[in-house]
Amino acid sequence: MNRRQILLAGLAAGLPFGPAAAQAARATCYNCPPEWADWGGMLRLLQNRINLTVPPDNKNSGQSLAALIAERARPVADVVYLGGQVGPQAREAGVLAPYKPARFDRIPAGLKDAEGHWFTIHSGTLGLFVNTQALGNRPVPESWNDLLKPAYRGMVGYLDPTSAAVGQVGVVAVNLALGGSYENFDPAMTFFRRLRENQPIVPKQTAYARVLSGEIPILFDYDFNAYRAQYSDGAPTRFVIPAEGTQVLPYVMGLVANGPNPDNGKRMLDFVLSDEGQRHWAGAFLRPVFPELMTEAAQARFLPAADYARATPLDVRRLAGAVRSLAERYQREVG
Repeated sequence: MNRRQILLAGLAAGLPFGPAAAQAARATCYNCPPEWADWGGMLRLLQNRINLTVPPDNKNSGQSLAALIAERARPVADVVYLGGQVGPQAREAGVLAPYKPARFDRIPAGLKDAEGHWFTIHSGTLGLFVNTQALGNRPVPESWNDLLKPAYRGMVGYLDPTSAAVGQVGVVAVNLALGGSYENFDPAMTFFRRLRENQPIVPKQTAYARVLSGEIPILFDYDFNAYRAQYSDGAPTRFVIPAEGTQVLPYVMGLVANGPNPDNGKRMLDFVLSDEGQRHWAGAFLRPVFPELMTEAAQARFLPAADYARATPLDVRRLAGAVRSLAERYQREVG
């Protein structure tokens, strides 16, 4: 984003600018878009609680990693937020610094890098974010295979798997649900080639507003976005966990190596794992990495446990190893 776009996005998110903002400490976070996972609310909370100004940033995970690598000699960002599988990739690329924030030891071993290069802050379950009004008289799809029906031609969207973490998780979720593995993506490639015939919409950035408007009636997306639309924005939406099964993805953060404001970056990372930070995520319909901080009221808005039984945790390290070949194969065979 250029400076004007950042200013407009920040104003829309209610973030401070001008003399008051100038007095606050600053940190730059890559991939903290106000419309995703209520980062807008978190950025306001950081300003109000610890006097830390963090401008919004609309990169996706792949774009953020590419920027960190390109800027390695002179980093711009202080912290970064990434889909879980991109955390190990970022460490391998040498763009993250080890930092163990407060409560790091309480995070389960499978949800963090042992040395603190990345760690989970919350997670989401991938499924179908459906605008029921935009479907007209068509039934709500209940499975991945339903999406291949001619009735849904031009109505299905998913983020670009060549760069967006949620797009990659969509491919993996379909693949595993239809009998594939982290080494065998044949089922997914067959599915997406068939879906291409149904004229899907494939944006590169978060498409929340496009579902609310009805432009994309069915989007591969996370439960937290669908619940936000339903309960916070009063939209005619539903979240569906496909009958064949799906995946749960942790989202991670890390301190950028040699970032310009490391102390402010550390303060931000400490806050997102604090009680207040974790309750914010729970209030935004995400599952905090410390699940005991999710209230019963927040939990009651989720689908029943029987539906979530069809969702299994992703192995982020195995996925990280498969992402490059997955993206290359998708580009080659689906386009």
